[in-house]
Amino acid sequence: MTAASAGNRAGAYRAAVLGSPIAHSLSPVLHRAAYADLGLSTWTYGRYDVDEHGLERFVRGLGPEWAGLSLTMPLKRAVIPLLDSMSGTAEAVEAVNTVVFTADGRRIGDNTDVPGIVAALRERGVERVERAAVLGAGATAASALAALAHICAGEVTAYVRSTGRAAEMRGWGERLGLPVRTADWSEAREALHAPLVVATTPAGATDSLAAEIPAAPGALFDVLYHPWPTPLAAAWAERGGVLLGGLDLLVHQAVLQVELMTGKTPGPLAAMRAAGQRALAARPA
Repeated sequence: MTAASAGNRAGAYRAAVLGSPIAHSLSPVLHRAAYADLGLSTWTYGRYDVDEHGLERFVRGLGPEWAGLSLTMPLKRAVIPLLDSMSGTAEAVEAVNTVVFTADGRRIGDNTDVPGIVAALRERGVERVERAAVLGAGATAASALAALAHICAGEVTAYVRSTGRAAEMRGWGERLGLPVRTADWSEAREALHAPLVVATTPAGATDSLAAEIPAAPGALFDVLYHPWPTPLAAAWAERGGVLLGGLDLLVHQAVLQVELMTGKTPGPLAAMRAAGQRALAARPA
């Protein structure tokens, strides 16, 4: 793990995911499935709509029964001043998606998105690539660069919409020791020829690229999970490329969160993935 876990805890504990908006989050479904698999019948996992302004009050009001928090946007950086320490991974990308509460009341921040991306790719046989491309330049793109620093032997090209975002991505590359070149979004079709493409853009942003996929594509990691598949992902699969989606990332990062919070490692991912698939299938298109 990337930070000290809470230890092997016994008793009734609480955890939750925070963010705003948060109603769409699959984290409760995934964590509860893990608790069931581990026999943690006294553990509960909730969901709270909390923005930057309400975060400090919420965190400081938690009692000793709380084991940890999952954080989504816009809280991944807002939580940093409230922490006692952070893992090296969280420090590297300046983003925390996991907070663990220790028995002595300390708050430890971690980032399971980065190792989650690496683990999801490894599950599909993608362990090393000579070069890669990233579509987008937000917080998830920074985590993608941190993951690529572990598996990409050469240059990463980031396709962005503004000079400011381009500078940010190059800055992340320098910080991570990863050679990052930036290109304008108008050239994004060129990204599809990379052995590994990580799409971190909002829904609809890559739809026009679906007609540009080469005859023999490599691997695509599209971090969206609803609606799924995206037009790009569907066309990629039709071409025979390796395809990963947002649910793959959610499951792998959630496994690491559960381990950090409970001190126990969930078994095979099948139960968590199946629970996520059922929840997504029940949502309106």
